[in-house]
Amino acid sequence: MAVTRRSFLEKSALAGSFYIVPRHVLGKGFRAPSDQLNIAGVGINGKGMSDVTNAFNEGVNNITALCDVDLTRAKPLFEKFAKAGRYQDWRVMLEKEKGIDAVTISTPDHNHAAIAMAAMQLGKHVYVQKPMAHNIFEVRTMTEAARKYKVVSQMGNQGASSPGTQQVVKWFEEGLIGKVHTVNIWTNRPIWPQGIPVPTGKHEKPADIDWDVWLGPASLIDYNPAYHPFKWRGWWNFGTGALGDIGCHTIDSAFRILGLGYPTEVECSVGQVFIKDWTPEYIPEGCPPSALVEIKFPETKKNKSQMKMVWMDGGLKPFHPDQIPADEPLSPDAGGDNGVYLHGSKGVMVIGMYGNNPKIYLNNGERITMPAPDPNTPRGLPEWGHQVAWTEACKAGFNSKEHKGLTSSFDYSGPLTETVLMGNLAI
Repeated sequence: MAVTRRSFLEKSALAGSFYIVPRHVLGKGFRAPSDQLNIAGVGINGKGMSDVTNAFNEGVNNITALCDVDLTRAKPLFEKFAKAGRYQDWRVMLEKEKGIDAVTISTPDHNHAAIAMAAMQLGKHVYVQKPMAHNIFEVRTMTEAARKYKVVSQMGNQGASSPGTQQVVKWFEEGLIGKVHTVNIWTNRPIWPQGIPVPTGKHEKPADIDWDVWLGPASLIDYNPAYHPFKWRGWWNFGTGALGDIGCHTIDSAFRILGLGYPTEVECSVGQVFIKDWTPEYIPEGCPPSALVEIKFPETKKNKSQMKMVWMDGGLKPFHPDQIPADEPLSPDAGGDNGVYLHGSKGVMVIGMYGNNPKIYLNNGERITMPAPDPNTPRGLPEWGHQVAWTEACKAGFNSKEHKGLTSSFDYSGPLTETVLMGNLAI
């Protein structure tokens, strides 16, 4: 019997009947509820805005609830998704919104673990901005929890899904640079105040900010605009410094290429802070103005050689490799401010931020560059579909091929983040 939209509605209303309705009956472009994910976002300004919007994927999924401690900064997404529930406290949101399937978490670092663990314990899939958490214990606990509660996880280091990252893995597996003995990674971060005295003074808290929720598990301090909305990164109470900000992006390339796991040793030196009389001062509450960190790894199945990774931030940069012409910049990024070198037995691989514009300079003078994209290929999704891949894996389920195909599930991003935080432990 043919079932029209009208007859379906009439029979359902009058007789309480149930039908399995062919999708074409419901109208062209209709997406069945079973194909949609109910997503909640916690921390919805800044990076959180793109995380929520990209996961929504222009109507493919539902944005069910939104939460931000700062109601003024939350307005753009509150207005964009007017039907979503609005909250300042993520605990209230998780208690009241029973239909949530998955949660994006884009808060300051110190709140990642508490929110993600609560969501996973409720069986909700999680997308967590980098770094996964604030300390090594939290990261290890989250990694194990994703398996225990059988939820789909993804860390927000979107360069993991970029074509450049896929290309450099392929080049290494083809043996183009040989065994790697040293990796240099550098960044222009911090680009926020760091290596400065602890903020002081009394400041009136804006009425639209829930400061207690913003503090979360951190030590109790008074509201200060020196911390919110962005400058928290340079304070250990809330952030993880330059390493935590960019390390999960740039270290990812080497981690993925070489099949790295947990490191074995770390040591560092840091820039000094001079406040008065040219006497160096130690500010335990804050990250240093610059750091040089050396992390050692054992040989792996992919790289049959022990290797060391040398991280530099605060404007420090590695020396120019002999294989790269002196008149060429250190990296493909503007000004050479951020980059990665993999020094192999056959040459040097150079990678920009997010895996962008990789190149190989071989010892024999030959140069290999990223193949030009096919002009007939449709334009890709924002951030290489990093959030969309997560939502599709959430629909497919834990241990599905889609989940196993994610580029930064916690099984991978856990050890990566612990490596980043081990550098901070040395600092």
